[in-house]
Amino acid sequence: MTTSHSEKFEINKTDEEWRKSLTPEQFRVLRKHGTERAGTSPLDKNYASGTYVCAGCGQPLFTSETKFNSGTGWPSFYAPIENAVGTTTDRSFFMTRTEVHCSRCGGHLGHVFDDGPAPTGQRYCMNGIAMNFVPEG
Repeated sequence: MTTSHSEKFEINKTDEEWRKSLTPEQFRVLRKHGTERAGTSPLDKNYASGTYVCAGCGQPLFTSETKFNSGTGWPSFYAPIENAVGTTTDRSFFMTRTEVHCSRCGGHLGHVFDDGPAPTGQRYCMNGIAMNFVPEG
């Protein structure tokens, strides 16, 4: 996201400030709408109890209770924590998708699709590099 687009968020930083607090790969995904390679995130196969938080600002995004194995190679969830994420329409790559971002800092997390399990039927397909896992306890 560009700095001007992120003005509606609680946490606003310049690209230079984000670069100081994120790894280059986190910056590419969270701030420039990148995508990590499928199967590269250790969070994809993590099924421990805990909370997945934004790597940019630490906001809790998803709980382990809503995580499932989608077989896509990215961590997937059927529902976010209430008010934790926002969505926008993404028309890149000659298709229309629903982009998911952190509602607190605007960091790009991934996309949501309507092919997930009950009870929501949604699949929040997230970049693991955009999140950190905080184990329960």
